[in-house]
Formats: sequence, C-alpha cells, structure tokens
Amino acid sequence: MTDAEAVAWVTNRLPADLFDADAGDVTVTADKDEVLVIGHLAADGLPEEGREREAAAEAAIDAFRSASREQRVLFARQVERRTGRKVSWGARCGGHGLLFTHLTVPTMTRLRLPEREVLDTLVAAGIARSRSDALSWCVKHVRTTQQEWLEELRGAFDAVAEVAARGPKTP
Repeated sequence: MTDAEAVAWVTNRLPADLFDADAGDVTVTADKDEVLVIGHLAADGLPEEGREREAAAEAAIDAFRSASREQRVLFARQVERRTGRKVSWGARCGGHGLLFTHLTVPTMTRLRLPEREVLDTLVAAGIARSRSDALSWCVKHVRTTQQEWLEELRGAFDAVAEVAARGPKTP
C-alpha cells in the first residue's frame, strides 16, 4: 500500500465522532513506517491569550487523550493490520498542538567533515546534546523555514506519480 493509499484508507474510515468536526479538519500523513493522525479540538471556553490559554489547551488535549484512548487503540489496530504501519496521534486546540504515541525512527547517515563540523558546533554551543540531536534540529529547522518549498517539491512528486500511473503497465 502506498503512502497516499494509506492516508486515503485512514481518512475514509476514521471514526466521525473522534475529533470535533466543527473545530477543523483532521490531518492524516504517512510514510513507510507510520501513519500520523492529528485532529482539532474545540477551543470554546479557552482564555483569550497568554499562558492561561496554553495551559487550558494542554488540559483539553490531555482530557481528549485519556477519554479517547480506547477508541484510538481499536482504530489503530485496524490500521496497523491493513497498512502494516504504526499509528501515531496528535491533537490541536486553540493554536496549541501536541503529538502523543508517535515514533522516532533511527536514520543512519554518512557525513563528511564539513557537515560534521556543523553538528559539532551545535553540540558545542549547547543547542543540541549530541550529533544525532543536532541533525534532528537541522531537519526541523529546514521543515520550519522551507515549508513552502517542501510543499512545492511534494506537489511535484504527486504530479510525477500521476503521469507514471497513466503510462504503460509492465507485465
């Protein structure tokens, strides 16, 4: 099953009452290891701004996590049987988000001295605890600062997949 097929399967079968439909769309993403489901919770009754709003949003997410645990576990088992991928969950409320039950997947890489120097500088400066942590920081930085470019790149992959699907089929 492709990533897109896994996303479609999960999206079409996600229990309608799991998240607040009026609060926003549910985002489902997937890679070869994991399906991530992030839903929105109603922000009604949250304070207008500041630390109180953040604390109330965190409390709403914690309450959702506890209250929905059994339903999420049952659904995750179905998804894992169908897709062969682990299911991870997250929620957003009032502009605050939290991921829970998510995977961290080790990734091996080979870096030359100039790239290792970047990681070592981040470690020496106290920004990261290790080279692994520094590399994770770099990836998060690119994801945050280059989001528009990454979305354009993903769109190009989708276009290539569409063209390839219309091509001749191999025996």
